[in-house]
Amino acid sequence: MGYAQKRLATSAAKLASISPSTIRVFPPKEAILSSSSSTPHFFDPVVWAQLQPQPPTALTAFAHRIGLGSVLTSPEVVQQACTHPSFTVLWERYNPKAPLPATNATLATLGNSLLGLFATEHVNASYPHLPTRVLKAAVSAYVGLTSCANIAKEMGATQLLRWHRLGNTPTRPAVLHPQALGSVPRALTALVYQHRSLLSARRFAHKFFFSREVDLRSMIKFRDPKQALIETVSKFGRERPVSRLLRETGRFSNSPVFVVGIYSGSDQLGEGFGSSLKMAEYRAAEDSLLRLYLTRQPPELVQLPTSTFPEGKGNVFETQGPQATYTPVEISDSEVLYGSSGRTGVRSPGRRSSLVEEVDDVDLEEYST
Repeated sequence: MGYAQKRLATSAAKLASISPSTIRVFPPKEAILSSSSSTPHFFDPVVWAQLQPQPPTALTAFAHRIGLGSVLTSPEVVQQACTHPSFTVLWERYNPKAPLPATNATLATLGNSLLGLFATEHVNASYPHLPTRVLKAAVSAYVGLTSCANIAKEMGATQLLRWHRLGNTPTRPAVLHPQALGSVPRALTALVYQHRSLLSARRFAHKFFFSREVDLRSMIKFRDPKQALIETVSKFGRERPVSRLLRETGRFSNSPVFVVGIYSGSDQLGEGFGSSLKMAEYRAAEDSLLRLYLTRQPPELVQLPTSTFPEGKGNVFETQGPQATYTPVEISDSEVLYGSSGRTGVRSPGRRSSLVEEVDDVDLEEYST
């Protein structure tokens, strides 16, 4: 398949599919060239397909497929959730006298705020020691634009989406297909909140968004894990960490392997290996920090702040009903801040510190801060 055929197939997959059985007259009269007309005739099937309303049966089937058949009982509501605001530009161009269709602009904004709330409390309650920057990255990984677009594809919303590609202007950013597609799950979250309750919207988000596994380990990077470990252990009031050589092999060969463990008192914090003592110590310090930051609460012990809202229908300001108990957890203070770094990120020279301890007459190198 050539480039032109692939481009055509990709574009066709992003367009709404219109079944001829749902149209009263097919082909449409605009596609038929009249012999009596002297004006030039041009018919764009792509634009014509975009302007056609979706079949009510397809909208109803979509609502039942995602488990919202009892919530979104009207096909018009589902169609509004699948209509991006960019579609109004195309609609006004070809239907200047017709009223504008309802779009999901307000719904997507509300749903984005709700998903951000649900994701933040979920990540923060599950990983209480996670640094703030990593928490923000995890929230984006769970409910960001890319995740919303992928979930919309899995829901089957691609064929129901009504949108129009817009270029970048000084007053408006460009509108691409992933952006328009990502607005659908956000709008659906807002509809669940409006028609049911905040807790129902949270259950919807947990079902489609937070049931996925996100690799948080790859989001944590350390410039100097040894110094970071020293600062972190000091904050928790533990003994100063020291490095101990646990195992080694091939010291005088071309491929030696050293295994170093880091201890605070009698407790082992982490372990790492490498072809040199410096590399093994670096990885051991990194492993110690990851074990702390990625400590996860058991699912049965996770409590969310939104559980304090009532179970009844309606918004959070008017609903009535029973409320669940919530015990706030202690805010962790495990992030490492270098007081002398400043905005430049360059640390001023200070006293020398190391995680090094001589074990079995084997000297590990000392590293400055």
